[in-house]
Amino acid sequence: MDIQKGSIVRALAGRDKGGLFVVLDTEGSYACIADGKRRRIQHPKRKKLKHLAPTHTVCSGSTETNPQIRKAIREFNGG
Repeated sequence: MDIQKGSIVRALAGRDKGGLFVVLDTEGSYACIADGKRRRIQHPKRKKLKHLAPTHTVCSGSTETNPQIRKAIREFNGG
């Protein structure tokens, strides 16, 4: 499964290494990601796809607000 809009991914490199994020958009070899807390929708992180690990999970609900993104990540973590 490829990384697409709405996917939950884990960062493999950088200061956010190990963190879970939701993909807001993909453009070429880059993805815009946000976690709704440190990285909010207003200022998403642009990260190379090779630095992201797919979790093979796509958010079922909407991911248009920061609380919705936090909820999707929380549900993925089992909480």
